[in-house]
Amino acid sequence: MTAAAIALAIVLVVFFAGLGTAKMLAVPPIRHMAAHVGFSTAAYRRIGALEVAGAAGILVGLAQPRIGALAGAGLLLLLAGALISHRRAGDGLRDAAPALLAGLVVAAYLAVLWGGIR
Repeated sequence: MTAAAIALAIVLVVFFAGLGTAKMLAVPPIRHMAAHVGFSTAAYRRIGALEVAGAAGILVGLAQPRIGALAGAGLLLLLAGALISHRRAGDGLRDAAPALLAGLVVAAYLAVLWGGIR
């Protein structure tokens, strides 16, 4: 695994483990965001659990790159859902930027990882 893949994996693990944990704990700003995009707190907690699972998959991917690739693909699906939710809520680019940027980092991770798996 390349240094770039490792660096991107670490960024993704920290980001998604933190965000997913905040969703699972339903901290006040997260509850507000859930309501804003039309989700219940319980639904956001489930999304948070998926994000933490994705972070764990990326971490396992340091030793088993194919697992990391599957986890990255799952995170991309979650982020696509986040972008759709922001769009439906009438949010602009500023509100959707974290999901968009995270999606770009996941895509970069997958691209770098894909080159090493072949």
